[in-house]
Amino acid sequence: MSTEDQIAPLSPKTSPATATITPFTQRKESNSSSEDNRQDSWELVEDLQGLTGNIQKPEKQEGLLLKKRKWPMKGWHKRYFLLERGILTYAKTGTDLKKGRLRGRIDVGLSVMAMKKKSMCIDLDTEDSIYHLKAKTRDLFEQWVTQLRHHRTFRQNEITMEPPERPLQSDPTANRRVFTLLIQSCYWPKSTKPIMTQMFSTDQEVLVGSRPLRQQVSSESRGSIPESLSEFFDAKEYLLSGSSSENEASDDDSYVSDVSDSTSVEFCRNENGVAKEISSNGNNCAVKRRERLPSTRMNESVNLWSILRSNIGKDLSKVAMPVQLNEPLNTLQRLCEEVEYCHLLDTAANTHDPHMRMVYIAAFAVSAYACSFTRAGGKPFNPILGETYECLRPDKGFHFIAEQVSHHPPVSACHCESKNYTFWQDVRWKNKFWGKSMEIVPMGVTRLELFADRYEWSKVTSCIHNILSGQRWIEHYGEISIKHSTTMGDVSLCKSRSGGLNANEVEGMVTDSNGRVIHSLFGKWNEALYLGKPPSATCIWRANPMPEDHEQYYGFTQFAIELNELEEGLKPLLPLTDTRFRPDQRLLEEGDIAGAEEQKERTEVLQRERRRVLQENNITHSPRFFKRAEDDSWVSNGTYWDLRKDPGFSKLEFPVLW
Repeated sequence: MSTEDQIAPLSPKTSPATATITPFTQRKESNSSSEDNRQDSWELVEDLQGLTGNIQKPEKQEGLLLKKRKWPMKGWHKRYFLLERGILTYAKTGTDLKKGRLRGRIDVGLSVMAMKKKSMCIDLDTEDSIYHLKAKTRDLFEQWVTQLRHHRTFRQNEITMEPPERPLQSDPTANRRVFTLLIQSCYWPKSTKPIMTQMFSTDQEVLVGSRPLRQQVSSESRGSIPESLSEFFDAKEYLLSGSSSENEASDDDSYVSDVSDSTSVEFCRNENGVAKEISSNGNNCAVKRRERLPSTRMNESVNLWSILRSNIGKDLSKVAMPVQLNEPLNTLQRLCEEVEYCHLLDTAANTHDPHMRMVYIAAFAVSAYACSFTRAGGKPFNPILGETYECLRPDKGFHFIAEQVSHHPPVSACHCESKNYTFWQDVRWKNKFWGKSMEIVPMGVTRLELFADRYEWSKVTSCIHNILSGQRWIEHYGEISIKHSTTMGDVSLCKSRSGGLNANEVEGMVTDSNGRVIHSLFGKWNEALYLGKPPSATCIWRANPMPEDHEQYYGFTQFAIELNELEEGLKPLLPLTDTRFRPDQRLLEEGDIAGAEEQKERTEVLQRERRRVLQENNITHSPRFFKRAEDDSWVSNGTYWDLRKDPGFSKLEFPVLW
């Protein structure tokens, strides 16, 4: 991980502090190799094709395997597994398994299964989680793979042959059938009434709740997300959904309590109302920004499985995707979305208490994920090498620029300034597809400067579930450790549990240089962050309300709706490389999918041609507005706004990107 090349010292009045935000769980990375090393590639286990009435009941398989766990206690841990009738359960020990002290439950018939022979790894991607398993010996690996294949085929045949109308049983054997019925409910019409579902806690006590089952949505409505994902997790689905995954509950099963509406919101501030901007003569003027996109989302079905099935465990950044999967925003613009709640940085800059300053910075770091809650239905456009984006917001007090500085690996750099702060980062993404889920793993460091003080943190991993069917939803997991420039040592972490009721929750703490906890934080990354402990906690940040019809418009927030708007008065001021001139993205925004796909292909051809010319002439691309720092990060070269003013971008030459 890179560090800042120039570190500003703390003032004598400033006590070093560290903020830690701990959301969710973590996953894993892998790579694939060439044909010569085929065993090091992920091999996908095919699904059952059609009904087979004579599949023999498989033998029971049990024993120790290694399971990857990244929070808490990272690494591979021994777990005792039992595979019976296509259901894989596991516990800490064999004794715990016999006593019913289960850690998780996986229906292998409903999972995408992949394996890597060389490393003896087996991956199971369920609807909610990704399980990474490993055998210690080659014989044990082959034995488990053989049994998993047999059990998976048996289970898939069993599910296919079961009549969907069969009611749920009220006896303890129902725990083997609940998850099957949940999946079968995907094929029932949307008018299906809520039915009784039985959930089991860790002591096999039956918890009964009346909740509507999750329903299948067609590709025409995948962009919509329910108002609150918590409706899917109101009962403890600990054993049924396998939501524990990499983040098993520890021996201390404490978790963040729900926050009531009565919690104090004394410090909670949002940026709403009519935008006020400053005209060139210094006078305030009201700016009317658009309240919706030119067109609703145009839905066309896409056979994603045919595109992705050969890319299990691989980086998807080089895989061409149809434009229907995109949203009409660019990755450079998504970086700008992270400063929507920049008022938190203004507040931090004007806060003299260094520990409270860290509280506001922590809230800002969490707020960057709020916009993604309703955005699991589409992906942003990948920027072209040399593509730029500017966002000038006098109403919010900042000016922002971004540029795609590298193509392979793809790197997006941005720089945001105001009178109170400077915020910059370069983001390098890895996308991994696991069968039902896609992980987005960011690299690079986010940096913030408040006068003489500097702070830095890294992003967490994001995972989009139900890529191929069902209701897509997004999960963030990992740790955000915010460090002051002179406090680069150990960071005290706060335990957080993932899945079930706690799927979106986040916990954190602010510590001093001695590791002493000064402030405690809790909340949900998609809703709010609170300081203190309930019921007397105070709200530091709350997400802005969504537009009423946001489901029809890609799940965009009001701030996102404004990002690609191109006013006539702005056109002559922008460089031709600005994202707002990009034709494929503009046509998608206007609802012309066919035209957008055509322009996307043309743009990609132009990019390949430019790259070929550079390679043939042994020329290395040089970014226009960013430069590489000594620590290998990308920073602004400070020329954008000066060139914009004099001589003006219309008088300068730029490459033809589209």
